[in-house]
Amino acid sequence: MFRALVGGALVALQLTRPAAFTERAPAIYRAAFETSKGAFVVEVHRAWAPLGADRFFNLVKSGFYDGCRFFRVIDSSVVQAGMHGDPKVQAAWALATIPDEPATESNRRGTVALASGGPDTRSTQFFINLADNGRLLDRQHLPPFGRVISGMDVVDSLYSGYGEGAPRGTGPDQGRIRLEGNAYLERTFPKLDYVKKATIEK
Repeated sequence: MFRALVGGALVALQLTRPAAFTERAPAIYRAAFETSKGAFVVEVHRAWAPLGADRFFNLVKSGFYDGCRFFRVIDSSVVQAGMHGDPKVQAAWALATIPDEPATESNRRGTVALASGGPDTRSTQFFINLADNGRLLDRQHLPPFGRVISGMDVVDSLYSGYGEGAPRGTGPDQGRIRLEGNAYLERTFPKLDYVKKATIEK
């Protein structure tokens, strides 16, 4: 138990140093997600969006997404995750953004992209398209870098009962997630599904 706690603390400490996560991703790789609802696999093509593919590769490989909640699930639209459960870790990535890049693929159903709050603000959050959202998202600095190649039924089944987040809805408030992490989500939105473990397939 002690060893596990120490190991977890070391991982959290490493994750507070975004500048260290700069490894170039392979041209094509697969990221396997084990979730509370089952497993899905994302196949990433670096040529689609190199900066996004590199960032996703480093975050998955480092264990950043382990324990992350799918805090925004809108039926027939999108599934969103990628805010770390430890507020100290999430705060460390607040300014670790990457520049926008041209979209070479459309936001079709099953594609995966990094979320953005405006120009040049992509960081750790990612979303999976549950529908063909190209007309809505392709011009919003949200280039897909991969697609779900297995387990899309699992993605479709992630809990969506809380709806859109604040201030547009009554679902999870991203501001509070940043401040309180998973403690806030577990207390207030206990039905959210989550990533048990994400790994780069060998």
